[in-house]
Amino acid sequence: MKEIKQIQAPVIQEQIEGLKIGEMVQLSGVIYTARDAAHKRMVNQLKEGKPLPIELENQAIFYVGPSPAKPGRVIGSCGPTTSSRMDSYAPILLEQGLKIMIGKGQRSPEVVAAAKKHQAVYLVGIGGAAALMSQCVKKAELVDYPDLGTEAIRRLEVEKMPLIVAIDTKGNNLFEVGPKQYAEK
Repeated sequence: MKEIKQIQAPVIQEQIEGLKIGEMVQLSGVIYTARDAAHKRMVNQLKEGKPLPIELENQAIFYVGPSPAKPGRVIGSCGPTTSSRMDSYAPILLEQGLKIMIGKGQRSPEVVAAAKKHQAVYLVGIGGAAALMSQCVKKAELVDYPDLGTEAIRRLEVEKMPLIVAIDTKGNNLFEVGPKQYAEK
């Protein structure tokens, strides 16, 4: 069995530089949630010269809109959402120091290039594993944009969230390489 790499957020650059596509990681520490509506709002704030509700330097953003927590739970199901909806905003946020994007599905060539340029990574969660992923969340609190409901920005404290490296800091893309390797076998 392959080694599972441990990553702490906020991230230290050396932690992600050695990651390779296809590797399994467990992410622990503080991460933030934001989906397309929150991304749009953050980019608009940047364009207007306004400060963001969160500091993006060395941070991780999880593309998720968690369901309400059941009694005794910190958070409801919180599986990754389709990342391509954030593609028009991601390069701008990567310029601000964002280092980890977490979601599911392919990314545009522009996001792959921006991840390479800014030495960031894209990690994917397994679709359908929302209940499992919610067990990794130890604390959740609303940060901003409460009017967005489940799409509001939240601060999560996570422990050993299971993820797979889909785009590494060198711009290698599992969604391109993986099918080619499979076809060769």
